[in-house]
Amino acid sequence: MPVLPTFRTNGRKLAEAVHGRPRPDHSDGATRPVGAATPPTSMVNCAAYVDGDRQPGCTDPRAALDTVRDAGRGFVWVGFHEPTEAEMSLVAETFGLHPLAVEDAAQAYQRPKLERYGAYFFLVLKTVKFVDHAGHGTAHIVSTGEIMLFVGRDFLVTVRHGEHSGLAGLRQVMEHEPEHLALGPAAVMHAIADRVVDEYLSVVSEVEEDIDEMETAVFSPKGGKDVVDTEDIYLLKREILGLKRAVAPLAAPLKLLSGAPSPLVPDEVREYMRDVEDHLSTVAERIASFDEMLTTLVSAALAEISTRQNEDMRKISAWAAIALVPTAIAGIYGMNFEHMPELTWRFGYPMALVGIALICTLLYVLLRRRGWL
Repeated sequence: MPVLPTFRTNGRKLAEAVHGRPRPDHSDGATRPVGAATPPTSMVNCAAYVDGDRQPGCTDPRAALDTVRDAGRGFVWVGFHEPTEAEMSLVAETFGLHPLAVEDAAQAYQRPKLERYGAYFFLVLKTVKFVDHAGHGTAHIVSTGEIMLFVGRDFLVTVRHGEHSGLAGLRQVMEHEPEHLALGPAAVMHAIADRVVDEYLSVVSEVEEDIDEMETAVFSPKGGKDVVDTEDIYLLKREILGLKRAVAPLAAPLKLLSGAPSPLVPDEVREYMRDVEDHLSTVAERIASFDEMLTTLVSAALAEISTRQNEDMRKISAWAAIALVPTAIAGIYGMNFEHMPELTWRFGYPMALVGIALICTLLYVLLRRRGWL
C-alpha cells in the first residue's frame, strides 16, 4: 500500500514563469509555454497528471480533461485565485459543476463544509495565518482565507481566496512524488487538508505565546511595569472565536471523508485523513482551553482593576483625613470672636502649629501601618 507523506510546507510561495515573465507570488506553481492560449485571468494553474506524471502542453482545462479521458486514467488539477462568477461559470461547463456550489466558490466567505453532488463533492477549508504584531492593540492577530475544492473522479478544481493560501510549494512537492499523485485527486485533497490543519497548529502555538504573555502581565507582582488593558484581552478572545469558527465546523467533513468508503476517496487516503482528523481534534481542544483561559483572564483583570481602584480610594481618603486636621484647627482659630481660649496667649500660634504637626504625623503613622498609605 502506498504511503502518503505529510506535506508540511512553510507557506513560502515560489515564483514561476508565465509568458516569459515572473508570475506573482500567489500562484499555484504552474508554468505555461510562451504562445499558449490565454486562460481566465484568475487561473493560476492547469495540469493533467497520468500515472502521477505531469503531461506537457495541458494549459487549458478542456484540453487537459480530454487528455486524461483519452488516456483512461489520471486527473486534471486546475487552480484559481479569487475568480469571478463568469469565470467560474466557464469552469462549471467544463467539469459539470452544480451552479450552487459554483456560486459559493465565487462569492467566498463560506463556513467549512462538505457537500456531495453526484459524481463529485465540494469541500470548503478555512485557512489561517498569524499576523506578526508588536505588543498589543493590533486590529487583527489572525488573518483568514479559504480554499475550496471540487473533487471528482478525474478532476480537482481548487479555488483560493486570500493572499496566504498559495499551493505552489505543495504542488511542487507532490510532483516530485508521482506515486502519490497516481492515487488521484483524493491524494491532493489530503495533502491540502493536512497542510491547512498543520497551519492551524502553528497559529495556535503563536496565539498561545500571546496568551502566556497576557497571563504573566495580569498576574504579575504589584507594581510591575506590564499592565494589560481588558480591551487587549477581548481582542484576543475575538480572534480565538474566529479560529473556532474556522476549526469546529471542519470536524464533521473530515469525519465523513475518513469514515465510510467512497469511490472518490481510496482506502489508502481515508487512513491518512483520519490522521488529519486527529490533528484537528487537538487544535479544537487547545482553542477551547484558550477561550476558557481568556475568560478567566478577563475576570482576573477586572478584579485587579477593582482592587487598584479601591487602593487609590483608600489613599485619597487617608490623605483627606490628614488634611482635615490643619483645616479644622485653622478654621476654628480663624473665627472672629474676642473671647476664645489662648486667643491672646503669646505661644498660642506656635502651639497650634505643633499640635497640627503632631496630630498629622500620628494619623500618617497609623494609616501607614494599616496599609492605607
